[in-house]
Amino acid sequence: MGKSAFKPGNMLYPLPAVMVSCQYPGASDPECSNPALAGRPNILTVAWAGTVCTNPPMLSISVRPERYSYHMIEAAGEFVVNLTTEALVRATDYCGVRSGRDVDKFKEMHLTLLASREVSVPGIAESPVNIECRVRQITPLGSHNLILADVVAVTIDDAYMDEAGKFHLNDTGLITYSHGEYFLLGKKLGTFGYSVRKDTPGKKGNCAKKGTPGAKRNPAAKGFSAQKGTLPKAKQQEKHEKRSK
Repeated sequence: MGKSAFKPGNMLYPLPAVMVSCQYPGASDPECSNPALAGRPNILTVAWAGTVCTNPPMLSISVRPERYSYHMIEAAGEFVVNLTTEALVRATDYCGVRSGRDVDKFKEMHLTLLASREVSVPGIAESPVNIECRVRQITPLGSHNLILADVVAVTIDDAYMDEAGKFHLNDTGLITYSHGEYFLLGKKLGTFGYSVRKDTPGKKGNCAKKGTPGAKRNPAAKGFSAQKGTLPKAKQQEKHEKRSK
C-alpha cells in the first residue's frame, strides 16, 4: 500500500459543523456600519469546535479574529453553539460564507430566535441542541484564536426524547464537515465499549440498525417500554413461553 507525504495542515476530519449564534451587547455595534443590522443577533458557522472537559463542562471554538462575529463573542463574553442537521445544512453553509455586516442571517435563512436560559445571546430554535457558553479564556494562536468556554446550559428538542427520558441525539440527522464537504451522519457501526463486551454481536445495539437518518423516534411505535427500551411485558412473556416449549 503506497503512502505519500502531504503538506502539514488541518486534516483532522470529520468534524462537527456547528452554527454559533452571537450578539454584541447593547443596541449598538461599533463594527457594523449598517444601522438596520447593528446590534442584531448573528450566526457564525464553525468547524473548528471540540469538547474540552466533562467536569466542569467546557468546549472550545477557534475563530479568525478578523471575522465579524469574533468581536461580538469577545465583547459579550457569551455565545451559543447550535448543532446542525440535514434540514439545516444549507443554512449552515450560508452562515459560513455570508457576513453579518451585510445580511440578517436569521431572516435570510428563516431561522427562529430561541431565548437562552443563562446567557443573553439567543440560540437557534430549529437546532436539536443549543449549548449556552460563557467565555473563560481567549488564546491567540496564529490564524485563529482559541476561545475556551464553560457550558452553562443546554436546551434539547423534546421530539427526540423517549418515554424513559433518553435523548436520541443520533436520530436528529446530524451532519459533519470533512475536507470542504458536508456529510450526513452515517451507519452506526457499534456502541461505546462494544469491543470488550461479552454479549453476542447484535445485542444491546452493537450492530448497525436499519432506519432513516434523521427520522424522529416514536418509542411507542417501535415497541419500547418506559424501562430503558426493553420489550413490553406481554412481549417478554410471549418470548419466555416460546423458549419453554
